Amino acid sequence: MHNIEKNLALIQQKIELTARQFQRDPQSITLLAVSKTKPVSDIQTALRCGQHDFGESYLQEAEHKISALDGNPIVWHYIGSIQSNKTRKISALFDWVHSVERFKIARQLDAHRPLHKAPLNILLQVNIDNEASKSGIPVHEVSTLAEKIEQLPRVRLRGLMAIPAIHTDPQQQREPYRKMQQAFIELQRRHPQCDTLSMGMSDDMQAAIAEGSTLVRIGTAIFGPRL
Repeated sequence: MHNIEKNLALIQQKIELTARQFQRDPQSITLLAVSKTKPVSDIQTALRCGQHDFGESYLQEAEHKISALDGNPIVWHYIGSIQSNKTRKISALFDWVHSVERFKIARQLDAHRPLHKAPLNILLQVNIDNEASKSGIPVHEVSTLAEKIEQLPRVRLRGLMAIPAIHTDPQQQREPYRKMQQAFIELQRRHPQCDTLSMGMSDDMQAAIAEGSTLVRIGTAIFGPRL
């Protein structure tokens, strides 16, 4: 069995076991394979295993991959930071953007979304631990930004994303995710179409699922360490 195939099977098993442990439906959790820095051949291997959602952070690299894999049943997620001069291509190439933290960026993504495509799905990135080194808005600004974005016709607000501070203790891992879940529930009250809470990576996926994650972003545990 190819390593990627084996790794995907193990991750799916872990998602299912963790979901059932916390009385959740495993089908409610999407696995996003973070394929940044990995070759097209690795994505093709994962595709053959039934994986369809892939995350990229670097636009130039992603352009090559999206072109090379055109015609395959892939949902492309942009998970990197967004510069204003990249919004045109990001909006045209991707199905999801996870890292919106400014209305200016959302407005540009909206303006550049091709008319023949469905509205671009976007998530608001929340800096849940208020780390100076991390992107994202403070949790108390979610409501204001969401209200503005709701008025844009070519983007569709789907929920929230976060990358908390690194902890090895499972209980410490769960605390920021619990705050994110509370923010997500509040967002859903005002914006019922929001259905996605993107949180959890290779080392803290189980804590994120315990606290309501609907999408986990897994790279290393599928494809191995980035070179």
